[in-house]
Amino acid sequence: MACVKEAIAVDETFRAHGFESACARNDIDHRLTRPRHPWTNDQVERMNRAIKVATVKRYHYDIHEHLRAHLADFVSAYNFGRCIKTLRGLTPYEAICKTWSAEPERFRSNPLHQMPGPNI
Repeated sequence: MACVKEAIAVDETFRAHGFESACARNDIDHRLTRPRHPWTNDQVERMNRAIKVATVKRYHYDIHEHLRAHLADFVSAYNFGRCIKTLRGLTPYEAICKTWSAEPERFRSNPLHQMPGPNI
């Protein structure tokens, strides 16, 4: 990852996975862990399980578009409606807005503008 950041800094042409280059451009430290090791990545495993239980294990989708739509609805409900214990009872969106009001320099845009409207 460091070599990607260095290449960007000197405008050098390089090849990198799109996600890696996006992380490097935004100064994000992308860390990897071994799969199926819950002691190192239990939050990711728990979230993946919750998504599977709410979607593919509960419903049959005739086409991928139905799955994509249901997944988008699940993510919206989770981000804007589910209170998370580790966030001290806030929804993920509320936690982001609270952080933004305390430290706006950490953000590129106002998260208040990301709230879905009544027609979404």
